[in-house]
Amino acid sequence: MKRIQTLLLFLAAITIMTAQTKKSFTLDDLMWGGQNYWNIQPRSLYTEWWGDRLVKLGPTELVLIADENGIATEETLFTTDDVAPLIQDGTHGLGLNLYYSSFPYADKKLALLQTSKSRFLYDWKEKKITWSQSITPNSSNNEFNAASRSEAYTRDWNLFLRTSDNVEHQISFDGSREIPYGTSVHRDEFGIHKGTFFSPSGRLLAFYRMDQSMVTDYPLVDIEHRVAEAAPEKYPMAGMTSHKVTVGVYDPTKDETTWLQAGDPTDRYFTNVSWSPDEKTIYMIELPRSQKKAELVAYDVESGRRLGVLYTEEHEKYVHPTHDLTFLPWDSTKFIYQSERDGYNHLYLFDTSGKELRQLTSGSFVVLEVLGFNEKTKSVVIQSTESSHIRNNYYSVNVETGKRALLDNGLGVHSAKLSAGGKFLFDRWSSPQVFRQYALRATAPQKKSQPLVLRQDNDPWTEYNVPEISSGSLTAADGKTQLFYRMVKPVDFDPAKKYPAVVYVYGGPGLRNVEEAWNYWARPWEIYMAQKGYLIFVLDNRGSCDRGFEFESCTYKHLGVEEMKDQLVGVEYLKSLPYVDANRLGIHGWSFGGFMTTSLMCTYPDVFKVGVAGGPVIDWKYYEVMYGERYMSTPQENPEGYEQTSLLNKAKNLKGRLQIIFGYNDPTCVPQHTLSFMRACIDADTQPDLFTYPNQGHNMDGHDMVHLHERITRYFEDYLK
Repeated sequence: MKRIQTLLLFLAAITIMTAQTKKSFTLDDLMWGGQNYWNIQPRSLYTEWWGDRLVKLGPTELVLIADENGIATEETLFTTDDVAPLIQDGTHGLGLNLYYSSFPYADKKLALLQTSKSRFLYDWKEKKITWSQSITPNSSNNEFNAASRSEAYTRDWNLFLRTSDNVEHQISFDGSREIPYGTSVHRDEFGIHKGTFFSPSGRLLAFYRMDQSMVTDYPLVDIEHRVAEAAPEKYPMAGMTSHKVTVGVYDPTKDETTWLQAGDPTDRYFTNVSWSPDEKTIYMIELPRSQKKAELVAYDVESGRRLGVLYTEEHEKYVHPTHDLTFLPWDSTKFIYQSERDGYNHLYLFDTSGKELRQLTSGSFVVLEVLGFNEKTKSVVIQSTESSHIRNNYYSVNVETGKRALLDNGLGVHSAKLSAGGKFLFDRWSSPQVFRQYALRATAPQKKSQPLVLRQDNDPWTEYNVPEISSGSLTAADGKTQLFYRMVKPVDFDPAKKYPAVVYVYGGPGLRNVEEAWNYWARPWEIYMAQKGYLIFVLDNRGSCDRGFEFESCTYKHLGVEEMKDQLVGVEYLKSLPYVDANRLGIHGWSFGGFMTTSLMCTYPDVFKVGVAGGPVIDWKYYEVMYGERYMSTPQENPEGYEQTSLLNKAKNLKGRLQIIFGYNDPTCVPQHTLSFMRACIDADTQPDLFTYPNQGHNMDGHDMVHLHERITRYFEDYLK
């Protein structure tokens, strides 16, 4: 017995010594903007598909690492030393970085490369440049089409097209801040992230024109000048006048634009612009301002004539189309349409007459993405949450039978790129046990071969004191819905002690915080706080994304109400833990999470002692039209909901210490939110604290991110610990 006791004491001493010799993190180690972050992290494996071959990208060389049969190889294709002497754009190859290479032609040994002044095709077999094109300086919204070798871009609010012969075509002439061309519209809602859309051959270009001359200017200020200057942002607030969008199609061979005859664009949204494979038809999904109906409409490309409505979907709350049409590569008369109409985002097969042929996927899971097709097996490759609500995995779906086959290991969170021929996935994935692995996987379900593991990156934090991170689930306030949480315990956790706890929250549409990735997707700041002796708790409440329509839309017309009920379920769970000090609870969140933080502090003032709210929405009538009205309707139609959720009315309830932080030039949650709340608190004689980041937007960039999280940490250190 004495020997056993001696051994146990020895092992305990070794454990203590090991912990003492490990490093502690700084924010510069943990944050992306930190000075030491990239010194700790393993370098990512960057690749590009050359047909069905996989090429590893590097700054100075390109290496073939898997052939067209998925067999590992290692063959250097070329280096910057091979290319630089051939470049004649005046750069002498300076700035040539092969990380930005691509291989647009599967059957040719051509790489698309670029310097700061030109892009060009390099033939590494013949060791010569076969084509080049100037890059326009001071341009933005650039989109290059490899099929036609044309580039669309904007300059001074106008839209231009540079064709493969290096001729610049000016498409618009009346562009201004009031009327921009070729940019994202509808404030990046409805899955919109750009304003130009090449036809399949790249011969024609569809584009957005946005007239926002009638939209109110929000008065942001630029302080970089000797005397600060106005930097207004066109910002259509809920219930107010919105912009008008039209869609044109430009043909460079005729130097003509044809406008789609969609009718009066007032209070309408045009999204998911898609081309037919034969380039004769353009499709758009069109919504009225209420967003309760979506129509798939076809237009004749040559005349712009409206051909008719192919499909209509309606819902009493809202419909939210965010995906383009995906045509079958082996049958140009059929396409895949994505819809939440059965409660989850799934795939439906239609023909071009608008006839629905069948539903391709179904079940209590969400299709997250369509990657493309394996033509040989007549299957579509998708990413979905079928394996678990907190996992992202890849499946092939047979278009004829609907049969699904799992393509990865069914664990963790996967992010993949499909090869040009559809035979393989380059899969980057992680799980709570695997920091990061890269693998090549076949997309043909009948192939039982093991994946080709290209690289596995091990835990980069073995020399540091890392907290215990776990995940679990609770039942929502509705008594039936499963919610997932993440818990980060303090470093050197002792269950006999009582710890302060901080709830980190987002809670709104479009984002989930808990995933079955490395450390359950814990944020770096959570690790830092655990090192300082805090327990961090994160719960994805109803209203967050990727759980189906009912889960998200139960918050309709009263954002924050059901979400707070679920967060309080999490709080009660925390209070039930013997190692959590119920008298030292804090809360922190940004954007929608800033709204949730402020709302919880003011709605349940006796629950949280300290809160830090970043870039918060304070009153939804100050938020933008598209997002705000989808979830809240208009202030005119839903005055009770806006009144109920306005934090201006709750400023008088604030008891705990609340710090609000915002970017002084925030174009998303404009400063009026925070400033109006501060005014309401002054009038109510409550005492929040305020901090701002000049010349920053909705999120902090660069090293300001480190400063921000030190600021947040100090507030909890001062008032919670």
